Amino acid sequence: MIDNLDGPAPRRGFSVRPDGIVAGAAAQALRRSGTALVLAGGPLAFTLCEIVAKGERAVLPLEGARIWAQDHGCAADLAASLIRISAPRKPFARLSLDRPRLMGVVNVTPDSFSDGGDFSDAKTAIAHGLALRDGGADILDIGGESTRPRSDPVTVEEELRRVIPVVRALAQAGALVSIDTRRAAVMRAAIAAGARIVNDVTALAGDPESLAAVAEARVDVVLMHMQGEPKHMQENPIYADAPRDIRDYFVDRLVACAAAGIDPARIAVDPGIGFGKNDRHNIELIRDVAALHDLGVAVLLGVSRKSFIGRLSRKESAKQRVAGSLAAGLAGLDRGVQILRVHDVAETRQALAIWQALAGGVSSNP
Repeated sequence: MIDNLDGPAPRRGFSVRPDGIVAGAAAQALRRSGTALVLAGGPLAFTLCEIVAKGERAVLPLEGARIWAQDHGCAADLAASLIRISAPRKPFARLSLDRPRLMGVVNVTPDSFSDGGDFSDAKTAIAHGLALRDGGADILDIGGESTRPRSDPVTVEEELRRVIPVVRALAQAGALVSIDTRRAAVMRAAIAAGARIVNDVTALAGDPESLAAVAEARVDVVLMHMQGEPKHMQENPIYADAPRDIRDYFVDRLVACAAAGIDPARIAVDPGIGFGKNDRHNIELIRDVAALHDLGVAVLLGVSRKSFIGRLSRKESAKQRVAGSLAAGLAGLDRGVQILRVHDVAETRQALAIWQALAGGVSSNP
């Protein structure tokens, strides 16, 4: 049961995606008129919602949606969803989500897709992490194993050798550190070294000890969706409806986390752009990422330098995809995403400043 928000936990087969999202003065005026609800505490609001229930789908204004739900016997489900979607999110790792936050990427690897080898020793990785923090990163995400398509796993010992000195040094420097790993042994060692967030591409399903490791340490966690394993995940990814399939996957993972004793207020979800998805899936997921607000937890989006940007553009290399990364990231912010995971922190921080000025602010009371 999701117990940090009013109403029952979300369930499979029923979902609500906020649409008709507006900002600034329009958001405030429409809320006052009763034709819009605040989105996850603000500054955005939404005027429409898409309901998927009992094999049917409808996009309606809020009052029309309530009538439709009443006629279809799911009025209580809709009311609970609207509460989850509207409620302000609690702080994530003690970091207020009253404004969008940036997670800076520090890959201590020789083979990551975008910067493999650039920061593969502790000294350069630590310096890079501090530079990202100075450039505006709220969180530093330290990874020691590449999970790019067709990558091979590394041993636990090698992953520990790569990440622990970096985690320890950055935590001691006062940074909010996340450990990007799918292994419980690495999670526990990184937490002991000062990490306060676990970022797991398997959503705590890849290692039987992961749920317990996070629950016992009472740290925050990012649950990411990945179809298959990195070695083969891009060979033929298949979904009936990618946004809804992934939303339902997270429903199951939230139930598993609750059973393990992980407070939902400590959870963020990440749809896993590029992890077992083709270009169509990626675009659908970004376009419909607001569907994840129905889960009642924070939403993180990682689109930085992803290969789909080059395929949709002019085949640019990873480090030449900054503009596309910004466009995709800002699209996520327009849909209420609270955290962006990025390589190019200073550039994203500049874009975010303009976005915030345009979006304005509304009261955090739904």
